[in-house]
Amino acid sequence: MTTQTVAGMWAAAVALVVCATVGEKVVSRQASTDKVTVIYWEKWTGSEAEEMRKVVTAFNHSQDKIFVKYLSISGVDTKTMLATAGGDPPDIAGIWQDQICQFADEGALTDLTDMGKAAGLDTSYYIPGFWDGITFRKRLWALPSTPASIALHVRTDLVPPDVNTPETFPKTIEGLDKLVDRISKKRKDGGLQLAGFLPSDPGWWNWAWSGLFGGKLMDGDKVTINSPEAIRAFEWIDTYGKKFGSKEVQSFQSGFGNFGSPQDPFMDGKVATEINGVWKANYMKVFKPGTPWFAVPIPYPADRPDLAGHTILSQDVLTIPRGAKHVKEAFEFLKYVQRQDVMEGLCTGHGKNSPLMKVSEKFFDNHPNKSIRLFDALARSPKAFSQPKVGIYPQMSSEITVAFQEVTTEQKTPKQALDDCQARVQKIWDTYKAQVAGADK
Repeated sequence: MTTQTVAGMWAAAVALVVCATVGEKVVSRQASTDKVTVIYWEKWTGSEAEEMRKVVTAFNHSQDKIFVKYLSISGVDTKTMLATAGGDPPDIAGIWQDQICQFADEGALTDLTDMGKAAGLDTSYYIPGFWDGITFRKRLWALPSTPASIALHVRTDLVPPDVNTPETFPKTIEGLDKLVDRISKKRKDGGLQLAGFLPSDPGWWNWAWSGLFGGKLMDGDKVTINSPEAIRAFEWIDTYGKKFGSKEVQSFQSGFGNFGSPQDPFMDGKVATEINGVWKANYMKVFKPGTPWFAVPIPYPADRPDLAGHTILSQDVLTIPRGAKHVKEAFEFLKYVQRQDVMEGLCTGHGKNSPLMKVSEKFFDNHPNKSIRLFDALARSPKAFSQPKVGIYPQMSSEITVAFQEVTTEQKTPKQALDDCQARVQKIWDTYKAQVAGADK
């Protein structure tokens, strides 16, 4: 993001925030005269929003000094940034981990380091991978709401009996490839009927393929999108276009239903295995109860046994925007959410694993995901990784997705696509460092 872009956002902020205030009345500051009203914007809708609403209600009833006003806001990240620029942000904003660095670089967040330390919320309280995701430049900028680890989901009824248990399922990429060749089916016209696996399904973690093959997108201050590991990963991805035909894959995926529906390709039996998050079980319970499945760690290259047990981490987080009217009171709510009993209730409701080091047996026993212990173990693995902690991550991810699509549609070779992506991201990074992050950072 350039200085001009940031300036444009700030210039537009006041008008947009006024519209939000008048039109949506989202910044009504005082709901009760005898309590401090804390405005909380969150992105969730539906059942996920209701689970957090339960937490808010319980907090409001737990004391008599603070009233948290909870609002489900579409486009919460953009609106929070604009409201902060306009000087009238919410007191709490629920955003995503991958936005923390950009928000912090642009001065849009309140530093929580001292308050977190005073409350005992430090590296010893959280699983290391999740703690790392909420810190940046040795400062604490957010606290977790619901985190997640990622695994390979397998349809028990769509794989042969010799591999239809977590213990017998292939552990390596090469073993997965052989299984895919065994079970994938084509129609008489050559189109796909069943795909054993597709790197492009669901296509949410294109940035992570390098890491799953042992690479990094950033090595210190250096962009390394076209590392040997990344090229190897994209060459493997390219084999699936050649295996099934890139046009056939595109045609096949065009018939997939939405993730949150019974027509989801995994639930609908169109793909036998799928990389997805701990939350998947909740969706199957709602939209396709009785779906037979199990989860295993994401396979690793056979010559990289050191990568066994790796996973991708992500998390929803709670922040206090810069300029919030009630920082102290907002942090009281954030601290409340971090209580083990509160956090476990929220994460159970969302079908996710806990970010805390200590987890009760009750949490595991009552969780809707039967594989929750696996997802917890994956999150604790030293091989777990998240997005690179740089302010340009959103642009970087978009550019990697472009490269991914260029490979899967046979427009470019893996090396050419990644070399071109590297050049584009390097320019973005150089500009960002000079104009947004600042040379002193």
